[in-house]
Amino acid sequence: MSLDDRATVSALDAARAVFRSHIEANQGRVIDMAGDSVLAVFDTATGAVGAALAVQAALMSAAQALPEERRMLFRIGVHLGDVIEKSDGTIYGDGVNIAARLEGLAVLGGVTISDAVHGAVRGKLAASFVDQGEQTMKNIGHPVRAFRVVAEASGTAQTTPVTAGSAIVTTAKPSIAVLPFKVLSGDNGLNFLADGLAEDVIALLARVAGFLVISQASSFVFREKEANIAVIARQLGVRYVVEGSVRPVGDRLRVSTQLTDAESGRVLWTGRFESSRDQAVDLQDHIARGVMSELEPELTRAEIVLIRRQRPENLDAWSCYRQATGAIALKGWNEEAMAEARAQLRHAVAIDPAFSLAYAHFALLTALGKNTGVIADSPELEVEAVAAAERAISLDEEGGSEVLGYAGCALADVGQNSRGTEILERALELDPSNAQAHVALGSALSLAGRFDEGIERMRYGMRISPRDRRLAFWGWALGTFLLRVDRLDEALQDARTACKRDARFHLPPILEAVTLMRLGRDGEARIALDTARRLRSTLTLGEVAVTHGRRAAKQLVHLWHVA
Repeated sequence: MSLDDRATVSALDAARAVFRSHIEANQGRVIDMAGDSVLAVFDTATGAVGAALAVQAALMSAAQALPEERRMLFRIGVHLGDVIEKSDGTIYGDGVNIAARLEGLAVLGGVTISDAVHGAVRGKLAASFVDQGEQTMKNIGHPVRAFRVVAEASGTAQTTPVTAGSAIVTTAKPSIAVLPFKVLSGDNGLNFLADGLAEDVIALLARVAGFLVISQASSFVFREKEANIAVIARQLGVRYVVEGSVRPVGDRLRVSTQLTDAESGRVLWTGRFESSRDQAVDLQDHIARGVMSELEPELTRAEIVLIRRQRPENLDAWSCYRQATGAIALKGWNEEAMAEARAQLRHAVAIDPAFSLAYAHFALLTALGKNTGVIADSPELEVEAVAAAERAISLDEEGGSEVLGYAGCALADVGQNSRGTEILERALELDPSNAQAHVALGSALSLAGRFDEGIERMRYGMRISPRDRRLAFWGWALGTFLLRVDRLDEALQDARTACKRDARFHLPPILEAVTLMRLGRDGEARIALDTARRLRSTLTLGEVAVTHGRRAAKQLVHLWHVA
């Protein structure tokens, strides 16, 4: 308060909104929000702890963008016990007092629960627990054992703890995630083959009507994690999980796979296949058939078209490609990362001139960089993007969905909307689980004035890849279209969600500022604009006009010098 009372009050109001949103989403009810405290009751213990973890993840993500002295962090305590509720809605009793004492034991930004809660939620949440021992509490006649809750994959902006209420998606279609296949040897050269095998199984399953398949970009997040299948299924929102391993046996390869019903933990099907290395890419056909025959016997009659994605023969080219995709993930959306990524992609196609995926990715980054101001605009840029996109399409005779998805998006983003839409539709015919192509097609439809259809398509693409590293960018893009059609509350929600998903990304807080201005909330808009300018010190109103429109830039003019 002493540093900036207005900003503090605004930040506290924003934090209260985060609390209320997650409490209500987890079957909870706010009892009181006096000062900087929050008191709430829940129908279930899992709902209470799930809400607590979700609140802390959201607040911690938002705090990363602020200097340390401006960060507003909370402690949360959760207890399961009886309370007395009066007619006016207030509650009393030892249950309330113990929860308050547990809050005092929590670390900043953390959650501490009682033994009673621990027993009720163990195994039901994507979290682990650290025993803090028995605690003597003021005015409580008995010691209470406390546990610190640690959310799995904590610290990543895209990780929201999953509560029991959202554990497994139940749809008319079998919902499936294919995890990256493990390599059971020290042969690093098998990693590319194993990844390709899992990716192709995803593509094959997605081509058959009746399956909801989670995108590779989300399921591969669990490559290095030791979480059990039930936890992974909850985080991805699926019923079934396919796992596999690749092991060298002499001069041959052995691939083992299994299909698990995550809800019951029962293994439904296992398969073991052997092949020479040069024929191993054909095994995905057998694996996909095994999965389908177990879940939907009638689908075995469906014609399965063998999918082979275009990959380089030279592993050095693949290494350059991976470095390109990692540059932006590590450094954020800025000039330095973009220059490094494009340079690595140029190097990749110099090593392997037939590497269609590298051409397609180069085209996409060039188009997006031009349209977001992180590449200086010039007449040559559009020509370069179109040439790379068309080169990728012509090289990929087998029609790789990922190649077409990137190339089609690039073409649509540089103004060739009709051609881009055509390519994106082809990408989705090949692989309906291609989340990027769904989002890009939704964007292309919105650019053509078909906003309702486009926005729905973008949301679907984001739904089928719930852990995708690109969600912050996609959410920002979706928000800009919502802003265009004056769906302001939705635009604000997507802007704020994108901010939480990537606290380094400067475009979502600009969208947040513009949307708040249109809602008449100038004070909050000033804070959001200040965040954007702190993230990108070179930001200009000209860039805002490019990324959010001239009207948006004009609306921010009077805030520009005070933000």
